[in-house]
Amino acid sequence: MTVYISPNPGKTSASEIALRAAQILLTHGAAVLMSDALRESCNTAGVIYLPLERCLKRADVILTIGGDGTILHEANLSLRYAKPILGINLGRCGFLATCEIGEMETKLAAVARGDFQLDNRMLLYARVLGQDGWEGHALNDVVVTKGRLQQAIDFSIYCDDILVEHYRGDGVIVATPTGSTAYSLAAGGPILDSQTKGVVVTPICPHSLASPAMVFAQERKLNVCVGQVADDEVFISCDGGTGYPLKAGATAEIRLSDQNVKLITFWGGADQFPGPLTRNCAKDNNTGGDFLRWHAAAKKIQKQKRNVCRRSYVLCRSIPSADRRCCWSTCGTKALR
Repeated sequence: MTVYISPNPGKTSASEIALRAAQILLTHGAAVLMSDALRESCNTAGVIYLPLERCLKRADVILTIGGDGTILHEANLSLRYAKPILGINLGRCGFLATCEIGEMETKLAAVARGDFQLDNRMLLYARVLGQDGWEGHALNDVVVTKGRLQQAIDFSIYCDDILVEHYRGDGVIVATPTGSTAYSLAAGGPILDSQTKGVVVTPICPHSLASPAMVFAQERKLNVCVGQVADDEVFISCDGGTGYPLKAGATAEIRLSDQNVKLITFWGGADQFPGPLTRNCAKDNNTGGDFLRWHAAAKKIQKQKRNVCRRSYVLCRSIPSADRRCCWSTCGTKALR
């Protein structure tokens, strides 16, 4: 097994974790690749340093070290190589980066043995109709949003060339099931299981009392048409990348991509929904980092309903309040107020 390690340079501890990950993989017989650019900051015996393109070609697995944003960045870079990705989570959420630091020994050993499963995640393909020819792919979402804070924009949503909704607001998010836990969720959209065959369209701050998010089948072709706005005041972007300016009357076509992203999983199930309590238990010294003990910890907690309320609240204070409901349901008690 050949593993390419890609740490996020913006994370202070990423280099240190990269070296630890490399040593674990080497110990278990895997070959480890890193980019030439990391030769000085992540220099260790046994690691092969190559140009980025050669790393992506030779690797069997890509290991990112950072957060979900690091996975999104690496997924776009490696799209044409179709290599499976595992993320070590140094961020706050970790919906995509499902390996915590305390789980590195167990999960990386499994990667070295090839003992993992692949979770195929759909991608969106977006392009601006017309002569400009801008296009992009998104694992999370395609966002059309305004540039100036004081200006609302008008936009229309077409499904298979049929008008289904007209919004006036700050923008619109077209998200995959993977992206339904990201910006779309913050804007009030629903969470979809990662295996749902659908796309979520969520308005951003609509100027209306009734502008719900909509879910479409993944085979649908969606068009987002921009109304009358000042030029270069509306932008389209994929996965939070650089925005491309849209002119008044421009149309962005968004549909299912022919490509997908493969994420490594060890569950054979919903890695998108690890209980926030058990996810944080993996970081807790009392439960250790072995992900196989998550379920045991959860069962133990269920037997201690009264005591667990305070414990689960302490463990989950760092996660969004919308996710705490999952934690409380895990311990079988009513939500804390």
